[in-house]
Amino acid sequence: MNTYYHIMGLVLLFMVYFVVGTTKAKIIHNCPEDISCGNQVIKFPFQIKNQNPISPMFGGYPGFELICSSNQTMIELPHKVKLNVKNIDYTHQTIQLSDPQDCLDKHIHNLNLSESHFNYLKSDYDDFVDYHFFNCSLLIRNEIDSYLVPCLSTSTSQTYVIPSYQYIEDLPLSFCTKMFNVSFKRSDSIRLSWSTPNCKVCESKGNICRWKNTTSSTNKDIECFIKNKKGSSTALVNTGSVLGSLFFILLTGAVYHIYDSYILKKAKQAIIEKFLEDYRALKPTRYSYVEIKRITNNFKDKLGQGAYGTVYKGNISKEFIVAVKILNFSQGIGQDFLNEVGTMGRIHHVNIVRLIGFCADGFKRALIYEFLPNGSLQKFINSPDNKKNFLGWKKLHEIALGIAKGIEYLHQGCDQRILHFDIKPQNVLLDHNFIPKISDFGLAKLCSRDQSMVSMTTARGTLGYIAPEVFSRNFGNVSYKSDVYSYGMMLLETIGGRKITEDIEENSSHVYYPEWIYNLIDDQEEMRIHVDNEGDEEIARKMGIVGLWCIQWHAMDRPSMQMVVQMLEGDVDKTPIPPNPFASQSRQPRRNGGLATTRQLTHELDVIEELE
Repeated sequence: MNTYYHIMGLVLLFMVYFVVGTTKAKIIHNCPEDISCGNQVIKFPFQIKNQNPISPMFGGYPGFELICSSNQTMIELPHKVKLNVKNIDYTHQTIQLSDPQDCLDKHIHNLNLSESHFNYLKSDYDDFVDYHFFNCSLLIRNEIDSYLVPCLSTSTSQTYVIPSYQYIEDLPLSFCTKMFNVSFKRSDSIRLSWSTPNCKVCESKGNICRWKNTTSSTNKDIECFIKNKKGSSTALVNTGSVLGSLFFILLTGAVYHIYDSYILKKAKQAIIEKFLEDYRALKPTRYSYVEIKRITNNFKDKLGQGAYGTVYKGNISKEFIVAVKILNFSQGIGQDFLNEVGTMGRIHHVNIVRLIGFCADGFKRALIYEFLPNGSLQKFINSPDNKKNFLGWKKLHEIALGIAKGIEYLHQGCDQRILHFDIKPQNVLLDHNFIPKISDFGLAKLCSRDQSMVSMTTARGTLGYIAPEVFSRNFGNVSYKSDVYSYGMMLLETIGGRKITEDIEENSSHVYYPEWIYNLIDDQEEMRIHVDNEGDEEIARKMGIVGLWCIQWHAMDRPSMQMVVQMLEGDVDKTPIPPNPFASQSRQPRRNGGLATTRQLTHELDVIEELE
């Protein structure tokens, strides 16, 4: 009986097909021709803005509207970035864009592709370089004219774009304002790709991609159908339908089951795999606990252990080595886990450790990071007992600058301001090139970018690195300046070689160590920090002055991380010595003439203004 109804259903399906065959043939025959705009052929998923399609099935995909005017084809990306369309490759799903005034640099800061369907080509990522944009109010020497951007310059100011591999301190930028940092590939055009909707296979066969014909307003799937050649007649299509009807009835059932069970499932799996591959580059992947055991080879290679868990070395593939932290199941660890995944899942910066994936399987919790072979900064700080691992003052300065840029990104570079609350040497990891990467966001807190203060019910962080206001509101409200304090203590520890937590155990007042650094800077004690030449002493002195500014008791006296970056990149002679934050009496630095001079720090550093 079931077979009978199955056959009758197939016969009915064929009859419907035969009855509407003529209509369908006409629809295919009357397909709209490709639309042209300028020198571009406009096809699905693109559509001319404010132009109604012949049929809803041939409408464009949301976010793919083009502007056609004066024989020019343009596209508007998020944040009102309008660019010329130079070429669209529908087979490979790529689009090449340029600026109408040949000034692509003016758009790159506002170009946020996360809110669109487009991404940079993966092959272009290898050529990305960090660039610093400077606006200079006065004419400067010809030695940096090669970095001048004429289209962003005016009669009263000049704009320079300087790559990160160029040492900024060697350039005459005294009368310049640092505008922003951005990572991109400088060119007269950019190439973007899109993965949804996926019409690659359809286009490569010369067929037509469109919305699937459906009565549901919410179901807009994509379909691919053959584009008939001109001159095809309705009679020819109907004749073919009649001649093939018997064969259709006999084989439809078998072909349907084969297609559904094998070909269709295989196609669906390919679509899913493609989606996961694209998504994996942006978001952390979720793993089961069984997969975690496989990745770590049943927890064979232990890298270390901390208060919140144990870290193991693992392999996702032969070439892809990772570090897997198995979290302890204890009170409060659930919120730490959510903080880590929720915060790091949205961060992409050279000085922030990358979260590859996570595990939330029952009561099992694990975090998977990129593997950084040189471990934490703690074992490379300057110390008389640590000469074997000492990296040199120039490298320490580069590491300090990289950490500062990472914190500056957390404070200013994300959609939401991220406060870390646990900056310390143990939470700074180094890759094979000793590039620093900030890790461990379990205590992080998010707030809007225009919010300078945050509410907290309990102190968070590691003793010795916690800002005074986190302990007591007598010092003011908790803000992003709390991270600045922790950075300053870490910087002093790095150059002085003494572990802050050990200093607390030996000196309950927590005064001796930072004041010792202050006395060295203020020339009240003989320089006992290991230096090899005069250049090393200047670097150590600069880092010490910056660190002391960062640990001022009151948050309003501390610089922002953007200003910290500028001080580290600038000349040490232009940065005054701050007041001694740990002095028992208000003794002022001798070298710079007292408190009145040091209070002018903000004014002096405002030559390069902060951009909020």
